[in-house]
Amino acid sequence: MGGGSFTEADTERFYDSQDSHYRTFWDSEGSLHWGVFDERTGNDFLKASANLNEIMAQKALIDEKSTVIDLGCGNGNTSIWLAETHGCEILGVDLSGVRIDNAAAALASRSHELRQRVRFEKASVTALPQEEASFSHAWSQATFYHVHDKAAALREAYRVLRPGGILIFDDLIKPASEVSEMAREYVYNRLLFDTDYDFESYQDALRAAGFEVLDAADLSEHLARSYARLAELADGASGDDGHLRALAFAYQKMVTCIENDEVGWAMYACRK
Repeated sequence: MGGGSFTEADTERFYDSQDSHYRTFWDSEGSLHWGVFDERTGNDFLKASANLNEIMAQKALIDEKSTVIDLGCGNGNTSIWLAETHGCEILGVDLSGVRIDNAAAALASRSHELRQRVRFEKASVTALPQEEASFSHAWSQATFYHVHDKAAALREAYRVLRPGGILIFDDLIKPASEVSEMAREYVYNRLLFDTDYDFESYQDALRAAGFEVLDAADLSEHLARSYARLAELADGASGDDGHLRALAFAYQKMVTCIENDEVGWAMYACRK
């Protein structure tokens, strides 16, 4: 549902081709998600991104006994961070072969002990190859909005979790059913997605998939602040790069769309 005319193949091509651009200003290490700002982070985007990691890991109660699947692991940074800081075993899956290769390369420089607890695999979150009840935790950041059959992804997350297992994730939401042409151009079409879920109806969908919703947080103000900061970073890194200048302009438009309640951001913690 909510995928419009976009397909998983569109998303795969998009990230295979765009990853190097994002690294030039978003995070050179390839950690590409949004941030939660507070007194400790100030306006530092990377600190805010790290803060989101810490918040999610704390809410999910991930520890050395946890077995985690990272749905949409990207370049593997968060998977590796979780294993290093919380001692868990983790499998990262992603649709982009480029990013899976990047993740494997990042892991190769880590210790032998860590490499025994982390692995990466190219897969769609709508059709995971893993067996039922394989993991204690499912984790996802800035991924589900790209999944064009979101209900299937939620069912798969539920299937691979053990009874009592925790799903912790964030996703974009659509507070208003009708959006402006600006939002359509600079948010939905640019990011190759659409969604029928607002903050409340997303929780209904989680319950329909079998989950108990433990916690729900609307983080839209932090999404606006993230894109405002990213616009500054992209503009500062652009030089003669017209692509980065166009991204900076698009990010500024995204801030306006968020402030107009045409797109938002939420985080959910759920139990099977």
